[in-house]
Amino acid sequence: MENINVASKDSDLISSIETHFQGKINLARVKFISFFVIALTKVRTVNFESLARAFDTEAEVSSNLRRIQRFISGYSLDSNIIAKLIFALLPVKTDLILTIERTNWKFGKTDINIFMLGVVYQGVAFPLLFSMLPKKGNSNSKERIALIDRYISLFGKDTIKNIVADREFVGQKWIKYLNDNNLKYYIRVRNNFKVYIPKKNKEVKAFWLFNSLKTNHFHYYSNIEKKHLSDTKRIEKLILLVMIAFVWAYKVGIYIHKNIKQIIVKKHGRKAKTIFKTGLDYITNYFLNSKYKANIDIFKFLSCT
Repeated sequence: MENINVASKDSDLISSIETHFQGKINLARVKFISFFVIALTKVRTVNFESLARAFDTEAEVSSNLRRIQRFISGYSLDSNIIAKLIFALLPVKTDLILTIERTNWKFGKTDINIFMLGVVYQGVAFPLLFSMLPKKGNSNSKERIALIDRYISLFGKDTIKNIVADREFVGQKWIKYLNDNNLKYYIRVRNNFKVYIPKKNKEVKAFWLFNSLKTNHFHYYSNIEKKHLSDTKRIEKLILLVMIAFVWAYKVGIYIHKNIKQIIVKKHGRKAKTIFKTGLDYITNYFLNSKYKANIDIFKFLSCT
């Protein structure tokens, strides 16, 4: 495939994204999202000034910067629409392993606390749905249930194989919800975590339940329960746009690894370069190097056909 001009590259991405949104987002906003995603792959930062300089428009950098600021501060971006786009782009869409995770940091004086649901594929979680927790610390059962319910309402319970989570995601109401809805789950617990065994009518430490098992073996116990930016909306929109760029880069990387040049595995067993980095480098070269001759159509990876 011969290299083509910048305007044509932008048009290809605009067309791909517009097809997904099906008129639910107007063309001006689709164009902005396309410019923003392309800029992300170029500068690899969410710094607004750097992104503004990477917009492929005839406008001044200052105008692009104001455009970014207006979108982030004033436009209401439906996160479910972005989730549906990402789901459509997933390499697989059935028998899915869902993962829930939380990350938090301080941005100036603001606590940023993101509760994320992803879809696991070949050891990597594709970000799909998230909520911004208006507090420090862990999510509660109500917030976890709301996120899973949201997934089910959008994509159906029959797409779920199981849910995996770390040991902070425990709680009586949460576990009861999973059990009542027949959702299979794997949740790490502390070895001194006390669980109640209804059939034996007693509490025991989790360590004693599973101590005899070998690595990669399991034992099933039914119905165990535990007895004991300054504006987050703006940050949410930024995360949604980054999610699109991430999935795009990862899908390109998967294709390159499988069909063009397999990533070298070093002696320690890890890849010399991640699949995500492989895809991102390819996309970056495509947009930044005018003499770069792409041998794949990178835009087809944003198509669900």
